[in-house]
Amino acid sequence: MEVVLAKSAGFCFGVKRAVEKVYDQLGTGRKIYTYGPIIHNEEVVKDLEKRGVKVIDNKEELGRLKEGTLVIRSHGVSRDIYELIEKNGLTCVDATCPFVKRIHQIVDKESAKGKQIVIIGNAGHPEVEGIRGWSNTSADVIGSKKEAQDYRADRKESLCIVSQTTFNYNKFQELVEIFQKRGYNVNVVNTICNATEERQTQARDIAARVDAMIVIGGRHSSNTRKLYEICCEKCEATYFIQTLEDLHLELPKTAALVGITAGASTPNNIIEEVQNYVRINF
Repeated sequence: MEVVLAKSAGFCFGVKRAVEKVYDQLGTGRKIYTYGPIIHNEEVVKDLEKRGVKVIDNKEELGRLKEGTLVIRSHGVSRDIYELIEKNGLTCVDATCPFVKRIHQIVDKESAKGKQIVIIGNAGHPEVEGIRGWSNTSADVIGSKKEAQDYRADRKESLCIVSQTTFNYNKFQELVEIFQKRGYNVNVVNTICNATEERQTQARDIAARVDAMIVIGGRHSSNTRKLYEICCEKCEATYFIQTLEDLHLELPKTAALVGITAGASTPNNIIEEVQNYVRINF
């Protein structure tokens, strides 16, 4: 069995940086917390929990903390979370991905001019909630064609459209086009990170030429879910797994080529384990 591994599979720059920042804090002797799971990968989160790192799930929990170090994950947080960290006297280690931080700055600046902010992304995702928290006006989240078509705002009002960094690039373009055709005065800033575009392009290309496709990542990982959807469009035999334990391949006898990609929060050791297993056992 020949295995093709996507070149950009696994940790992206922002995730790698965030994880390293947490591990760097372990030897300080202070209580370490992360605001939400540091990444959407259960294996990494479990390992950090064993080492004493506690996950803070919401603003109310954070409000009760009066000491320790809080690490802000790569997804970023809203402005009021920074204010609460400072108010409670906590040490802040900011691991917000620079690409996400750029969106915060754009939203802050453009909304201060009075522009209506539209975020193309998944409502409820921590990155999207963080972006909304930097808008000086109300910020609307659009994630589907229907939502874009049903959107209502004053035609004279200027819109600033940004995107969740891990959103499907083709879908982003499709939704932006709907706003433009409806006659809105739109300032579009494509804030999908280059790593996401490359990862999606590679996954699409590999899935189109293999007999089976394996996508590795956490259940709650938005970017991994996007990769899975893209691969399913090109390869019917596409499998979404978290670890090797989830892999149950049912390949036809004629299958000779298997592709593998992984989300931005998937550690290299898990990718290598799956890759080696497929090569040896099929």
